[in-house]
Amino acid sequence: MELWTDSFLEYLKSERNDSPATIESYAKDLSLFREFLEGQNPDASWTAVQADDVREWVIYLLDEQKLTASSVNRKLSALRTYYKYLRRVGWVNINPMEKVVAPKKKRALPYVVRESEMDRLLELTAEDRTFVGIRNRLILMMFYETGVRRAELLGMTDASVDLTAKQVKVTGKRNKQRIVPFGEELENEIKAYKMAREEALGLREFPALFVTEKGAAMNESQVTKLVRDYLSMVTTIKKRSPHVLRHSFATVMLNHKADLTSIQKLLGHESVATTEIYTHVSFEELKNEYKNAHPRK
Repeated sequence: MELWTDSFLEYLKSERNDSPATIESYAKDLSLFREFLEGQNPDASWTAVQADDVREWVIYLLDEQKLTASSVNRKLSALRTYYKYLRRVGWVNINPMEKVVAPKKKRALPYVVRESEMDRLLELTAEDRTFVGIRNRLILMMFYETGVRRAELLGMTDASVDLTAKQVKVTGKRNKQRIVPFGEELENEIKAYKMAREEALGLREFPALFVTEKGAAMNESQVTKLVRDYLSMVTTIKKRSPHVLRHSFATVMLNHKADLTSIQKLLGHESVATTEIYTHVSFEELKNEYKNAHPRK
């Protein structure tokens, strides 16, 4: 087993021109797998390895060694490369790695702002009725009540908003358009913003719906900073970005019994599988509520 491994490592060095760090990593991973095999069977050999042996190693790494899926997948990558080499040089007839499925990486749950925190923030921002104050509050509301992305918000013009129908036309990724409805609260705030904008900058055509005090279209960094500063007033979550408000929109819709397909269309997701992450967010929130409230938790 050792001779074959040495030959493989030399192949990585001379033919693939891999870095010393990569070669060392492959050597370590193969050594760990070999130790596992020999612990199961002292007479183990590379030719006798089957897919089930690799699967047992994966379970061992995940359950007993507590490695992440990413770490395990990296080790499996070393084995895959190794067995491709062994097949190429004719030392094995069957590649056991062809029947091994890598463990799925655990997807991180998105950060969300609690409904109570957003209610508090919108109460606090209602007091500032200057042009900037009204504009900033409307931006927060637009993210939270329509679930649009930052680029989609920045791409809005006055023509995008239909106050009569209470809906906004959103241009999403790859220029795909969708219509997102909104309620009376957002309608009134849009009207208030347009009046404040006219008083501050005059009645004229603007390059975008949301503009600076000088009438220029707002940019990404301005909107990102604005959202971060305002969210800092009510939440301590690590990430405080416009996308967090998009996540919060989806989560609050789900918590209030909206179906997943409707949320998918409102967010502009191509696949409902992308939207399903919010079901996990809601379940995590449910578990937290249970832990905090149940007397026998």
